[in-house]
Amino acid sequence: MSLDFLRPYAKNVLAPLASILSRAGVAPDAISVLSLLFAAGAGLLYATSRGNGSLVLAAGGLVLLNGIADAMDGEVARHLDAASVRGDFLDHVIDRYADVFIICGIFFGGYVDWRIGVAAIVGTLLTSYLGTQAQAVDIGRYYGGIFGRADRLVIVILASVLYFANPDEIYGFTSLGWSLVIIAIASNLTTLQRFVHIWKRLG
Repeated sequence: MSLDFLRPYAKNVLAPLASILSRAGVAPDAISVLSLLFAAGAGLLYATSRGNGSLVLAAGGLVLLNGIADAMDGEVARHLDAASVRGDFLDHVIDRYADVFIICGIFFGGYVDWRIGVAAIVGTLLTSYLGTQAQAVDIGRYYGGIFGRADRLVIVILASVLYFANPDEIYGFTSLGWSLVIIAIASNLTTLQRFVHIWKRLG
């Protein structure tokens, strides 16, 4: 994924907060559930914003909180030495629901044609599916390709801020609409990249 190089920096930022939460006895699974609530709130705001820049900006803030909480649950689990297959499974399920809430919220809000929205959600889900399906066929998890979850969240957050600053359309779409166009194209290309990689490894 293109933002993989930022992981070490993100860990350095999150580690102190993870330490505080772990000492406070906050369970990693509770943080995972909180991340889902942030995503659901973002989706609801996008879907009902109807061109309201303030609501779009608030939704973008919730997407940011979803990303932070999604990263934080794993950090807290490591601090507590409580990382488990069960927690990992829950995290993946919640991430997929979060993706659906955020992306569907944007195209339910009328920022793009529903067909672009469907292409974006299909590419997003298949990208994630192939990442873990590689493990199911004994290759090991594979998160390669040009576009991953962190990239999607950053694109949506930036698009929300840009929409708040300028809600006008540029070549037929607002910045928020263009975010789904980018996600639709890049996620499906990433799906193809992952498929080819796994297929070759299976040969």
